[in-house]
Amino acid sequence: MPEDQPKPPPSPAQPERPDNGQGAIVLERKVAKTVPPSMYQVILLNDDYTPMEFVVMVLQEYFKHDLEVATQIMLKIHHDGRGVCGVFSKDVAATKVELVQAAARRGGHPLQCIMEAA
Repeated sequence: MPEDQPKPPPSPAQPERPDNGQGAIVLERKVAKTVPPSMYQVILLNDDYTPMEFVVMVLQEYFKHDLEVATQIMLKIHHDGRGVCGVFSKDVAATKVELVQAAARRGGHPLQCIMEAA
């Protein structure tokens, strides 16, 4: 009786290596560059009706200025027609503008607050 041994399965074809068999592939990592956020100035505009004390209170409460700095900014607003309260990222600046305008409405004052790109 001839011994019929099963044939071994054919070896799978070796896929061609992209490095042509020369060694390991090295991938370079690209350095991600982060861009700082755009900054915006929050500006109070002068009007003839809002009391100076209210403006100082707004500068202290919403922008965390001390009494001396708040008074200096208030006087700049009074004399120049506008004054920068602070510089913030877009979302923070927009929130500050809304808070100031809401406080002015609650107090019955026409105080205007805007934001501009710094």
